[in-house]
Order: sequence, then structure tokens, then C-alpha cells
Amino acid sequence: MQADPGSAAPLARSALEVAYAEGDEASASVAERATGLAAFHLDDLGTAVTHLRYAMAHGRSARSPQLVAEARMSLAYVLNLRGSPRRAVREIDAALGDLDAVSRARALAQRGAIHQQQGSLDLALHDYRLALPALRRAGDAVWVQRVLSNRGVLHAFRHEYALATKDLDEAREVCEAHGLTLQAAFVEENLLLVTRRLGDIPASLAHLSRAEALYRAVGTPSGSVLVERSELLLSMRLFAEAREAAASAVAELERAHRRLGSSEARVLLARAAIMDGDPELAVEQVSLALREFRAQGRAEWVALARCGLLISQSAMPGRTIGAGRLARAAADADAHGWPGTAAEVRLLAARFALGGREHPTAVRELGLVSRLRHRGPAARRATGWYAAALLRSAEGDRYGASRAAARGLAVLEDHRGTIAATDLRASLGGLGVGLARIGLRGAVESGSARQVLTWAERGRARLLSERPVLPPADPEVGRLLAELRATVAEIDERQRAGRPVTRQVQAQVALERAIRDATRRAAGAGRHRGRSDASAPTGIPVSELVETLGEAALVEYVEIDGLLHVVTVADGRVRRRALGPVEPIRTLVRWLPFALHRLARAGWHGPRPLASGALAPGSGMPGLGGVGAARPGSVATGGGPAVAVLRHTAGQLDDALLAPLRRMIDDRPLVVVPTGILQSMPWSVLPTAAGRPVTVAPSAALWLHGARREPAPGQVAVVAGPGLPGAEAEAALIAATHGIPAPLVGADATHERVTDAIRGARLAHLGVHGTVRADNPLFSALTLADGPLTVYDLERLDRGADTVVIAACDAGRNVVLAGDELLGFSSAFLARDTRHVVASVVPIPDAETAPIMVALHRSLARGEPVAAALAGAQSGVDPSDAAAVAAAAGFVCVGVGVSPVAPASAGTPASAGMPA
Repeated sequence: MQADPGSAAPLARSALEVAYAEGDEASASVAERATGLAAFHLDDLGTAVTHLRYAMAHGRSARSPQLVAEARMSLAYVLNLRGSPRRAVREIDAALGDLDAVSRARALAQRGAIHQQQGSLDLALHDYRLALPALRRAGDAVWVQRVLSNRGVLHAFRHEYALATKDLDEAREVCEAHGLTLQAAFVEENLLLVTRRLGDIPASLAHLSRAEALYRAVGTPSGSVLVERSELLLSMRLFAEAREAAASAVAELERAHRRLGSSEARVLLARAAIMDGDPELAVEQVSLALREFRAQGRAEWVALARCGLLISQSAMPGRTIGAGRLARAAADADAHGWPGTAAEVRLLAARFALGGREHPTAVRELGLVSRLRHRGPAARRATGWYAAALLRSAEGDRYGASRAAARGLAVLEDHRGTIAATDLRASLGGLGVGLARIGLRGAVESGSARQVLTWAERGRARLLSERPVLPPADPEVGRLLAELRATVAEIDERQRAGRPVTRQVQAQVALERAIRDATRRAAGAGRHRGRSDASAPTGIPVSELVETLGEAALVEYVEIDGLLHVVTVADGRVRRRALGPVEPIRTLVRWLPFALHRLARAGWHGPRPLASGALAPGSGMPGLGGVGAARPGSVATGGGPAVAVLRHTAGQLDDALLAPLRRMIDDRPLVVVPTGILQSMPWSVLPTAAGRPVTVAPSAALWLHGARREPAPGQVAVVAGPGLPGAEAEAALIAATHGIPAPLVGADATHERVTDAIRGARLAHLGVHGTVRADNPLFSALTLADGPLTVYDLERLDRGADTVVIAACDAGRNVVLAGDELLGFSSAFLARDTRHVVASVVPIPDAETAPIMVALHRSLARGEPVAAALAGAQSGVDPSDAAAVAAAAGFVCVGVGVSPVAPASAGTPASAGMPA
């Protein structure tokens, strides 16, 4: 029955028809019960109840207490899932006296499961201990595995994970030995619960994958496994995905009338909604769940939902909740076995207590949470260290707070070393933001610029400062990526032909999910070693940084408590300056892409002059500074207003970000380490940066590592993708500049040939269409002849090119996660030992890139440092051509920048890997 309920249902109905035809009441009872159980396993609980009541009635007509009791036992299970646990227990208790030994053991096991769902774990364990020996003696494999599986979950809720794993492993062996497919899915789901609580993400993902596959194999809806998927995604800080899974779980469980499960899923949906920035939905869902739990008499879930409601309400704008009320709710949650939620609410209580000057309450709550720092999974231990740091900070122990924050960050770095998937490691960086902020706040209060730099580095782009894990040569992922390329290529072809693409788009979505899940299941190799001492938790070696910078100046921006600070390293001195509130700067930065896009549109149909009065020397990117009022008949309806907005915005940003540093940085080349919104700034538009070599680096540690690394010689690769007017002509000019007989263009620019050419090249130029996916940055893609080259594809390279130039819209723009973790093309290349990436951070007019690209490559071929070559190419743009100015302004140099590209391979043709 449970192994394949879809096939069992018609067999049960056939048996029922025969029993009715023959007037056999006993057979009718058995058949009705079988029909009800099939409906239950197909999540049709209403139909299940109806047939199980008929089974009881036929059992009475047959004068068989045993049949009545067996039907009662099945009915009890369904009633419990429908949210009537008290009625369910009454049905089982009524059945116990009329059952034989084996059926009685099953009833006890079922009553134990109901007690377990009610939170009465001691009663549940007692029933399991009574039932299991009799079930083993009878060789009842189905019920033996059921008890083992349920007891394994019970042990997990008691944090007895060794006992939980022992029971669940035995349950899985029973399922495998007896071909119990559906039960095996339940066991995998429960093993997922255990590994998730232990913080083992790769193992959890593997169990999730197996559970989903087993559910699909028997055609059973999997609302419960959607709950586990959402829980797991929440633990990985993938909030939007977690919310989607939780919403699907609620819908699936409601459709099946599984009210116990749907109530639990509502709490989960509320948690995901809070983290995803929707407190209104969170309050709505958790309030409903709280009412349902009270009606169900589930005290432990009432405690959890009450905490969820307080957390959701506290996220509402202007809402303050009393610290005492929060503390009481946390104590109740802890008493009912929810330590993680209790810790979250205690931290919230401490925050409100400190805000309300209730120091003793804050100290008490933080002290309780800090006890978690020595036990449990990494995220919980890090939370304990965070509480310890807050506690020491509240007591005025700045040094102790910094030490505790550093210990917490070390715990998280160990944890990230167990994970291979880039998106997971990046998202988990958000766990350390609070810890890094405590250390950074203490450093700012100390007045030590070096300490500020050290702590800024500890909390910044750790993903790229760790040596990346090369994904295993997984043939499944390779096959899926190839299918994705073919599917996207088919979508493009059908769209050009005006044909429908619904089925192909659905296939693309399914393939992307399969790729994402497969890569996330890969385990890491243990704790990541830093790329160099510069990235070690003890801080960046400032003396080596000063020596390596030479004539350049480092400018590192730091955001703390809504204020922007900057640390500069120049002339052997490390200095810090407060720049002011972040929010006005954030607003200004958002205007830049809009203004550049409008400026570019002014010239998309051919070069057009800028508004009169442009070109004040040294006042920004050529053609941007000193722009006067637009005149009628000029580009006032296109470029003129855009120039005015751009000039005004760039001037204000320059006043906020660079002008205050002029005496510190003089006219030196700049290495800029941005934060947050500044990560995708087109720096060349700022007057202070105009004509100056500017390199953007994710962190000072990463810059130092790249600058000290000796580049490997290699060849030059030039690629022109499809659909770009003039791209092949541009590629030919660039190829001639470097002495390459023929670039990769047209049908030759395939995924395989392009990745082969990039691997180990000293310079790679990619003139292609590009798309940046904010929803999943690893599916950002460069369009080649046979489909997209995604970031996932780049991650399968053991090494990239030394220098990469990408002439594509937005290709230089990374998606910024918490902790200034970056995902995108430039970060993918930097993680593969690329030292320099030149790419645009804004949309650009494709036809206008050729002049700046040719000028750039000519400078690179002469051996100029990459950032200087880019600055020279930007300065040489015709200032009267609006589109060309806009195209040039969007390009930035990311990485090292202060050195030239790697040398050519000795004795190897410059065109190695290129077609003749």
C-alpha cells in the first residue's frame, strides 16, 4: 500500500466492488480500509476519513471487533493529521482492547506518533518501547521502520543526534531490504532533519535530493519535504528561495487537508517572509498558525508561534516590544525545545533592553545566549559568540568584544570550508556581518586607522580571499549545462521566428534548478586556507601593503551604523576619515546608470554632439563636466538633460567620496575598495578620478595577493559572439594588434573552444552580449554561438586568463550580498587567478565600444599597466560623441590594475588555441 499508493488505489476499489457484489461485510471492511489508506497516502484526507468510517461500519456488521479496531487505528492517524489529535487518541484507546498482539503493537506505535506530534515526548518514547519488540518478533517491516523513523526524529528534537542517526540508518536498511519506496522517502526526509540541525549542508542537500526523487517515484505529493527544503534554504540564508518553498508547502498541505503540517508550514513561511523583508505577511501567517496550534492543543508549537509573532511584529516600522515580554517568550520556547528560536528572541530582547536602558535585562539575556558558543552547529556557536561580543561591549570591554567577534568569525570560516558551492558560501557570509560590525565599531571607537582597516578586511569579500574549491568533474552537471545551452539557444531561435517558447522556458527553469541543486550538494575540503597571510583573520600586513602599493594609494570605504568612513594608505601612512551618512550617497549612486543610459541613447543612431558648454578639463570623464544648460535644437531632448544630471550627480559624489581625500592621495593611481552600493560605481565619471588610473578591488587582501603573484606566460584569445553589429570587425582589429591571425568568431565561438582559449591565456577579449541575473548571479551569461556561457561554466575552469576584457553590457557589475560578498563575472574570474578584469558596470551601446576597446588593447600591447591603459583609452574618447562618452564611462578595471598583462609564452605562437 505505502510502497505504491497510486497503484494500490484502483486495486482496493476493485476489491471493494467484489465485496459489495458478494455481500461480504468482512471483505468490504478490509477493502474500505485499503481504499481509505490509499487516499491518505495520496493526501486526500477527506476521502480517507469517509472510507475508514465505512470500514468501521462494515466491521461492526461483520461482528469483527478486530476489523473495527484496525479501522479505528487508521482513522486515528488521519484525524491527527487533520488537526484533531485528542479525537485520534480516543479512537486508538478504544481500539486497543480489541486488537491482536501485532495490531496492538501497531496501535501503540501510532499513539506514540500522536504523542510525539503533541510534544509529549516521554509518552511517545514509552509507547515506542512497548511496540517495537512485538513488531520485530512479528517481522512487520513496515511498522518497524515507522517506529524507528519516528523515534529517530524524537531523538533529534532532544538533540540526541547519535541515537537519531542510529535509528534512522536502521530504518533505511529495512526500507531497502523490503522495497519500501515511500517509507524510504520519509526516512531520507528525517535524515535531512538531523543533518540540517547539525549544520551539515552538503549532506542535507543529498538527503533532500534522494527524498524528492523517491516521492516522485511513487507519485506522492511531498508537502512535508517542501517544508524541509524551506528550512534548509533558510539555514543557508537563501531567503527568497526559502519563502517560495514555504508558500508551496502551505498550499500543498492545505490542499491535502493536513492541518498539522500546514500550521507548521505557516510558521516557516512567516520566518522566511521576515528575512525576505515582508513583515506584514509574516504577522498574518504566524497569527493564523498560533490560533490553529491553540485549537490543536499543541503547547510546544504555541510557544514557537508566539515567538514568531513577536519577531514579526518587531520588524514592523516603528514597532517596539517590551524586553520583558520577549524574555518570557524566549524562556517558554527554550522550555519547549526550541533553543535556536529562544536565542533569536533573547537577542531581540537585549536590543530593546539596551535601547530602553534596561541594562540588567540585556546582560541576563545576552549571558544566556552566549552559553551556546561552545556547542551545537556552527551557526548556533557563532550566535553565541555574537552574544558574548555584545555583552562585553555593553560592559565597556572593547578588547574582549573584539576577541569574541573574532572567535565567532573563525567558527564561520571553518563552517564555510565544508561547503563547495559558491552561492552557498557567499550567502553564509551574511552570518558574520553582525560579528564584523562589532569589531569594526570598536576599531572606529579606538581611533586606530590600522584597526579599522583590519576589521574592514575581516568582514569583506571573504569568499574571494579564500582559495576556491574547484567543483568536481561531475558529468551530471556537465550534461545539465549542455542541455541548458541548447535550450536557451532554442528559445532565442524561436523568439526570433515569432514562435511560442512556453515549454522551452519551463525546461530552462527546471534545468537551472537541477544545476543549482547538483552543485550545492558538493562538499568542501575542510577549512579554506587563505590565499596568503594577507587574508588571515589576524589582519592584513600593512607594511607589505605599503611596499606593494608603491606610487599608488589605497582607498577603502567602510560603512558602519549608517555612516561612511574611508581608510587611505599612501606615503606609508594609514589614515581614516569619516565621510558622512550613507543614504544620500546611495541615492546619488542610483542616478548614475540612468543618466549614462540616457546619454548613450542620444548617440545610438549615430554620433551626436553633447549639449553646449561641455568639456571642462579635469572635471570628470571627457564630455561630462562643466555642461551648461541645454539649448533648443541641441540634444536637450536626449543627451542634454542626461549630461546635466550626470554632471550634477558626479560632482556631488566626488565631493562626498574623493574630494575630501585629495591631500592624502595627491595625483596617485588609485586602488579603490568599495562597499555596498559603491561596488558598481563607474568611477571615471568623478572629476577627481578623471584621467587617473583607478583599480577597483573587492578587498585589500585580494589586491595584495594578486599584486604579489608572478603571472604565468600565455597566449592571447579574442572572441566575438553572435548578434553584435561590428563585433567581428572589432575582434579583427584587436587580433591584429596582438598579432593573432584569426579570432574566434561566428560558429567557431562555441562554449568548448572559448573556455579552452581562456584557460591559461595571458589576455582574453570577449566581445559578446552579456546578461547579469540578480535572481541567481551564477546564471549570469555571455552569449556564444551554441548558447550561454554561465558563471557556473567559468567555475569549472581550473584557471582563467591573466587579464580578461569583456565588452558586454553590465558584465562588470557584481551582485552584492551581505558582507560585501560578490557574485558575477568579474568575481568568478578573480577566483580563478585572473589578475585584471576590464568590463562595464552599466548598460552600454554595443556599436560604440570598438574605439575604446581598440585603444585599450593598443596600450596593453605596449606593456602599459591595465588601469592606466583603460584611463588613457577613456580620455581619448571624442568628447562630442555622447554615446561613445557613455560607453567609455561605464568601464572599470577590477583586480590588480597597477601592472601590465602577463608576458607571451616563450616559443609559443601568440595565437595558440586559435583557429588558423
